[in-house]
Amino acid sequence: MNNERYTRGLAKLKEIDGKAGENVVESLKDIAPDFARLLIEFPFGDIYSRPGLDLKSRELAVVAALTAMGNASPQLKVHICGARNVGCSQQEIVEVIMQMAVYAGFPAALNGLFAAKEIFSQESQNE
Repeated sequence: MNNERYTRGLAKLKEIDGKAGENVVESLKDIAPDFARLLIEFPFGDIYSRPGLDLKSRELAVVAALTAMGNASPQLKVHICGARNVGCSQQEIVEVIMQMAVYAGFPAALNGLFAAKEIFSQESQNE
């Protein structure tokens, strides 16, 4: 796992998600090491590293997409943390999640808001 895409992706993953992202990758190594490698190389090495959008915009887009899916709470929580790590405010995250009620329905938005509430509560406990 020592190629340019992997190295670039791992650096981007650490920048966005810190330890939480590394934990996800580590948890896959015993069952699907190739998937763990792909998870670093493609999304973070290829997509997140592209010019054109800053990390804040990318993370808000991911929060919106995962909220709209309605069934990705663990990943949504990781990306809410990532959004906070790259400078998104709580208000920006809440507004993006609320916007998803229009396109994905109230249940998806409610699930997203509860995920955000949990992350924000953890943040305040760690202060």
